[in-house]
Amino acid sequence: MKVIVLAGGLSPERDVSLISGAGICKTLRAKGHQAYLLDVYFGLPYDADKLEEVFNLPDAGLEIAEGIKTTVPDLEALRKSRPDQSDCYLGPNVIELCRMADITFMALHGSVGENGKLQATFDILGIRYTGPNSLGCSLSMNKLVAKQIFKMSRVATPRGTSLNYETKDTPLDELGYYLPLVIKPCSGGSSIGVHIVHTEEEYREAIRQSFDVQHEEEVVIEPYIKGREFACAVLAGKALPIVEIIPKDGRFDYENKYQDGGVQEICPPVSIDEKTQKKMKRMAEKAFRTLRMDTYSRADFILDETDGKFYCLEMNGLPGMTPASLFPKAAKEAGMDYGDLCERIIEEAMKTRYQ
Repeated sequence: MKVIVLAGGLSPERDVSLISGAGICKTLRAKGHQAYLLDVYFGLPYDADKLEEVFNLPDAGLEIAEGIKTTVPDLEALRKSRPDQSDCYLGPNVIELCRMADITFMALHGSVGENGKLQATFDILGIRYTGPNSLGCSLSMNKLVAKQIFKMSRVATPRGTSLNYETKDTPLDELGYYLPLVIKPCSGGSSIGVHIVHTEEEYREAIRQSFDVQHEEEVVIEPYIKGREFACAVLAGKALPIVEIIPKDGRFDYENKYQDGGVQEICPPVSIDEKTQKKMKRMAEKAFRTLRMDTYSRADFILDETDGKFYCLEMNGLPGMTPASLFPKAAKEAGMDYGDLCERIIEEAMKTRYQ
């Protein structure tokens, strides 16, 4: 198959996306596919009458994946570095190459790419793609909307509210929330911009940073739950083995997630019994259906150490596919190596939407 692996973009998760895309592209080429790694924002300036040869270029576009730094990318600098300085999100020849491909493998994380906008665009243009449909991506990407749907569907989730720029100065007692709290972007991933606050001063600073530094339009506030963290991948509506996440310093943040030695991941977990694991898997599958998702995603859970109850924190429409990512780890435990997983994702997308 001819496959465009679409990655990069202007998300804070850009570096993670490029490494995900590079791994996917390499393994698909090893499997005999004509795969090419393409940055959705920078595109590929190339003669229009020679685009077909892109699928056979020996470098496969892999030079754009440099590695994951310990800090998020400078997105303003990236905007300024774009040669054409166009205000179009899609770079040169992105649409043309995706239309030429048999399918586009979505390796994007965060913002455009995971919020359903690009999926809807591809639906209109008749471009085939992997990952959940546009509605599933849109619902899951907005953490407050997902939380509200979970509550209506009886998927256990922490209570929460949100603030926008106009309401950001609302006192906590008026909101009905009390410290400690978790402050996080309404739409985002990789734990970027997530704050655990214990004092009023920390709370005000977290809110300020969320709006001024991360340029967020809305942030979510929810009670802090101390406990064990778990992830449950869902493929074709069925849960894969659960992964327990144990950060080295107690926080599963951006740096710990993607740097060697930052976190211990145990699959399957040994800290919870099989009965609890089965319940968590069923809840992950229910959350998947409730948010109208298809093909694959990943549910994140926390097990409250005070009462032993577990809660679904969110669903990730396009979970990471880097060597350190949780989804490939769960698939391996289920008997699928990385290459088989990538092909299975393509097969599931073709079967679900394009037959």
